[in-house]
Amino acid sequence: VQLQASGGGLVQAGGSLNLSCVVPGSRFIWYDMAWYRLIPGKQRELVATATRGGTTDYADSVKGRFTISRDNAKKMVYLRMRSLEPEDTAIYYCNRRYDSDYLPWGQGTQVTVSS
Repeated sequence: VQLQASGGGLVQAGGSLNLSCVVPGSRFIWYDMAWYRLIPGKQRELVATATRGGTTDYADSVKGRFTISRDNAKKMVYLRMRSLEPEDTAIYYCNRRYDSDYLPWGQGTQVTVSS
C-alpha cells in the first residue's frame, strides 16, 4: 500500500493548484484522511483533514485558501489550493489523520510558489 500524491508544480504567488492522492486498499471509507506538508528544515505540518464522515478542518495558515475533499468511491482525497503564497512551498503528502494509523508514506508532490 503506497499513497500516491500528484498535482504539484511551480506557480506564481496568487495562483492555484489542485492536488490529488490515491489511497490503495479497500478500507478507505473508514479512514480519516489528511494532507500534510514538509518544508526542509521544519517539522511536518498538518494542513487539512477530512474525516470519514466528511467533516473538514484546516491549519490556520491555509484556512480560507485551501479546500480538502474526498471521493470514497474512487478512494481519493483532494486538496484545492488557491491564493498560494511563497510560504506554501513544500512537499505535500496525504495520509491518515492520526500517526498511530499512518499508512506507508508515498513520495509526495512538490509545490513551489514563486514570489
